Amino acid sequence: MGNFVRSILGLMLRLGLLLAGLVFFASVLAVGLVLLSLWLLRALWAKVTGKPVQPWVFQMMRRPPWQQAGRGAGFGGAPQAASDDVIDAEVRDVSVVTDVEPKRIDPMR
Repeated sequence: MGNFVRSILGLMLRLGLLLAGLVFFASVLAVGLVLLSLWLLRALWAKVTGKPVQPWVFQMMRRPPWQQAGRGAGFGGAPQAASDDVIDAEVRDVSVVTDVEPKRIDPMR
């Protein structure tokens, strides 16, 4: 009797997993069809109004991330031109460092 119950539960588990997979597949298919219909409506509207059909694209910058930061050229790039609205600040002598404690490096550790 226990073997029969185990086989029925196994069959129900397999059917449940199959049903969950089919529901997931149907939802992904529905999202794809909605996006396709939106793109086709957009393309139809562009044709009706006489505008060129623009594709939906994902813009990628192929530069390394350290060159993409801000509007600057990043590390190793061309220096930016100095702006005229720079405020002069008081310059202090930074050649004397007093708050650093020298540490011994032991290579055998």
